[in-house]
Amino acid sequence: MRSPGKETVKPTYTGSVLHDALKELIRAGALGHLVTTNADGSAQVTCVWVGIDGDDLLTGHLSLAQKKLRNVERDPRVVLSFEGSGVQPPGLRQYAVVHGHAAIEQGGAPELLQELAHVYLGPEVRFPPMDDPPPGVRIRIKVARVGGIGPWA
Repeated sequence: MRSPGKETVKPTYTGSVLHDALKELIRAGALGHLVTTNADGSAQVTCVWVGIDGDDLLTGHLSLAQKKLRNVERDPRVVLSFEGSGVQPPGLRQYAVVHGHAAIEQGGAPELLQELAHVYLGPEVRFPPMDDPPPGVRIRIKVARVGGIGPWA
């Protein structure tokens, strides 16, 4: 039996899978709910600020001790969900579920977090609120597929 993080088949990515409406939702400050897989196979969920680089999603992390980072190193499969503001008949709020594969990139976290702080906290916010923050890491998510309810599904 193969362990979940040791897949031999690599995902294929064909063209853009991030609909413009989903990019707009994320750029407007929709909070991401990042799901990673714990060593025992259970789900670990955390809220994250999310940026966009082309058709990749990015998150920034200053502390290298975060469980989500260990989980991504062991098993790169991730899911992100976002709640929209529109309501679809018969009354369910729009949402997006993004499946992808994540990779950890060294450095760049303070710059990404400062950029995202302007979206999530306001244009005058300084983040991280410290002098000389550590370089941290970024998680880059290659999007494999998108579901949910809304124009992106």
